[in-house]
Amino acid sequence: MFKNTNFDVLIIGSGTAGLMNALALSTDLKIAIISKNNLNDGCSYFAQGGISAVLDKNDNFQNHIDDTLKTAAGLGDKKAVRFMVENAPSAITDLKNYGVEFSQKNNFYHLTKEGGHSQRRVVHKDDKTGEAVQNTLIKQIKKCKNITIFEDHIAIDLIKNDTTAIGAYIFNKNDNCVDTFLATHIILATGGSSKVYLYTSNPDTSTGCGIAMAYRLGCEIENMEFTQFHPTCLYHKNAKSFLISESLRGEGAKLKLADGFEFMGNYDEKKELAPRDIVARAIDNEMKTKGLDCVYLDISFKNETWIKQHFPKIFKTCLSFGIDICKEPIPVVPAAHYSCGGVKTNLNGETNIKNLYAIGEVACTGVHGANRLASNSLLECLVFAKSCANKINNKKLKKNNPINCAIWDDSRVKTSYEKVVVSHLWDELRLIMWNFVGIVRSNKRLNYADKKIKQIQIEVDEYYRDYYISNDLIELRNLTQVAKLIIESAKLRHESRGLHFNLDFPNKQSSTVNTLLKAPKK
Repeated sequence: MFKNTNFDVLIIGSGTAGLMNALALSTDLKIAIISKNNLNDGCSYFAQGGISAVLDKNDNFQNHIDDTLKTAAGLGDKKAVRFMVENAPSAITDLKNYGVEFSQKNNFYHLTKEGGHSQRRVVHKDDKTGEAVQNTLIKQIKKCKNITIFEDHIAIDLIKNDTTAIGAYIFNKNDNCVDTFLATHIILATGGSSKVYLYTSNPDTSTGCGIAMAYRLGCEIENMEFTQFHPTCLYHKNAKSFLISESLRGEGAKLKLADGFEFMGNYDEKKELAPRDIVARAIDNEMKTKGLDCVYLDISFKNETWIKQHFPKIFKTCLSFGIDICKEPIPVVPAAHYSCGGVKTNLNGETNIKNLYAIGEVACTGVHGANRLASNSLLECLVFAKSCANKINNKKLKKNNPINCAIWDDSRVKTSYEKVVVSHLWDELRLIMWNFVGIVRSNKRLNYADKKIKQIQIEVDEYYRDYYISNDLIELRNLTQVAKLIIESAKLRHESRGLHFNLDFPNKQSSTVNTLLKAPKK
């Protein structure tokens, strides 16, 4: 059954950014939250490390700003970084007031230190910060009578009237139909696109849907070549995408080869605490030059009680795979982890399309530049979710303003009995991206990937046009679009900077330029 549903605000995405935004919006507004699966299936829930903020008397805003900009490799937006850093302490206070019980030490926040940070400033809840934050925000959301949650709904495309966003077509997986959601303000909080790679620390929901939909609508997309590969994802045949938190390295864990050799000293003076791009490339190089399946992260020299107390989730998960981290090193490999690029926005989350906003990982605010500082991701979600909400709250909404919109039409499509086609293209795309557009790139690799992805997109578009919509088809269509954006952006950057390393352009250029893409007008 097709239906139109009207709201004041439509939030597409149910991670920390989307939920925090909904809570910060005025209770006078009628709000809808669209969740692909259930509310805990996004990346936010699986975040382990924590949230960076200046909370210690020995730290200051300028230190945090400097660390962020240094890691950003010359592309960080100074104004955006300062805005985020200066609003970080109040974001932590907001979470505490909502009920998040952060880990304590001597009646104060227990702060950890991660790669790229000059001070201990990462507040956390053991090694499951995202889980604690998500559960708390969900609990608060369910108390709000003005907010309606739509689980098992996935956005297909955004809708605009001339230059103004007015809604979205949403696939209702419960009823197997497409509904039209109309709203005065539409907010993308859909997360990143790391599922475009074969190996990723992200859950299956990270398919770049928001970025792809925004691009098709005419949004400016920025710096898509900068995909952060987390250095340490658990390597085990039965472990799908379990992250080994950077906090272990912050607490002294060492990266080793099978014979016990500690190799990071050969790559950076900071060793294990070097920024993620350096550590990931170091591991990648050790594996490729020595023909290794993985390297090892060792924290077994720490006291067993201490390990279980500080990393209970990692200990329990590794043990379930037969790895006792108190007695042996953890096999790890790099994996796609975070999209530093995305939909270009200002400090209020506004895009170049009127009434369309983007917050969290889907957005490119400029705070990450060419590489993200550890634990600035949840922080970005919190700070910009609130600034976006404040912007909307200060606007005078025209209530019940009728909007004309074409309904979804699938009268000319047919049922597909070849689901294997979608599955095959999905696997082929991710393998191509991993092998040719991964941690280390070259012109030849990028050109080969470009040619292959273009062919896949032709096949996907034909399939999308001729057959009924499904969750897998929607995500494949968006992954293919995001893959093209990453490749196109990577080909435009004739240097190596931050997360983008090209063998044909190994040096960093003196000028700093963002890569900006926009869909051609139809």
